[in-house]
Amino acid sequence: MIQPWFSSAKLGIFIHWGLYSVKGIPESWSWFNGEISHADYFAQREGFSAANYDPQAWANLFERAGARYAVLTTKHHDGFALWPTQESDLKAERDLVGPFCEALREKELHVGLYFSHLDWSHPDYSAVPIEARGAEKMRNADESWTLADDSPQWERYLAFHRAQLNELCTRYQPELLWFDGSWEPKEKYWRYPELSESLHQWQPKVILNSRMGGYGDYETPEQGVPIVAPEGPWEFCVTINDSWGYQPNDHNHKSVRQLVRMFCECIGMGGNMLLDIGPRQDGTIQPEHVERLEALGGWIRPHQEAIYSTGAGLPAGHFYGASTLSSDQTTLYLFLFDRPWDEVAVKGLLNKVKRVSVVGSGREVAHRMIGGAPWAGVPGVLWIEVPESELDPSATVLKVELDGPLRLYRGSGHAIEAN
Repeated sequence: MIQPWFSSAKLGIFIHWGLYSVKGIPESWSWFNGEISHADYFAQREGFSAANYDPQAWANLFERAGARYAVLTTKHHDGFALWPTQESDLKAERDLVGPFCEALREKELHVGLYFSHLDWSHPDYSAVPIEARGAEKMRNADESWTLADDSPQWERYLAFHRAQLNELCTRYQPELLWFDGSWEPKEKYWRYPELSESLHQWQPKVILNSRMGGYGDYETPEQGVPIVAPEGPWEFCVTINDSWGYQPNDHNHKSVRQLVRMFCECIGMGGNMLLDIGPRQDGTIQPEHVERLEALGGWIRPHQEAIYSTGAGLPAGHFYGASTLSSDQTTLYLFLFDRPWDEVAVKGLLNKVKRVSVVGSGREVAHRMIGGAPWAGVPGVLWIEVPESELDPSATVLKVELDGPLRLYRGSGHAIEAN
């Protein structure tokens, strides 16, 4: 069941951190896709020092960015755990998850933990030998999978899978579990109803993402901002550059304006944004990522009234940009991504507008309603003047105060028979 904090959180930070940060190669997939051998991939264990890992500094940065939660990859598909699991020898030399959770909670940020259902390094995961698993392209599991869903080997794997999740839930009490790796094998193998029940026994108020065979609480579109909002709660997960983990040769970083725009589009459709960073092997964060998180937070702070306590705004066609609506539905917030040449238009408002101002400065701006046939139920167009001096380089936010809860004209028009 979704918890109230999630829909009001709006921004989370995703952290992909593991062995792959040593060589700066794709997480797990570099081995799976044959870019590196299994032996060489795991030889990175010697270089994964976490020597400068400072979870308090991470939490401080996330708070300054305006995030309300963060999700750490406790175990990716490679099977390497960041906590002292008793179920496997593939683990970091010390607990990296506990200090992360403690630091977040000190800043009153909600704790999310990522966990991969599949584990390409576990001997019982597949009948395919570990060293050959990448070459077998096991993502085509429906065709190549040879284990029965009740075989002794698969029963051992499920016991291991549940035991690690029990450790995470009972030791760290995460408020959110972010699952991945659910595409192989078929859903029936994972016994999701049973798993969901166990997770809620171990951590009663935990939120589960959608990669739970229909037993999750919210959807998780990746990398491309949805054009149509998913049904129910959702979260858009996206990287700052093109990589989830640390890859020093990836310089294709999104600009601050691009990040602000994506964020506004997400919250304008009623979703959250989970923005990903990839720390280096020693636990430090790339300067480009720090700069963008700082700048995003610098934009969020003066505009937070339009963000946290709001829901989805106007449907498409009413305003050329993103918008949000206050919880009492009496205030519209309009996000302007580009410099208007003259006035800004809003269509279909049946309400009277009491006041329009600029969020941040509080300056009232002129507005007027033009056209329409209000006596016949057809509103005109609201035109708002935005002085050049009030424009924000990342996104300008206008506050439109209405005479009551939002009412919209959604018709296709008709002949006006009385004037």
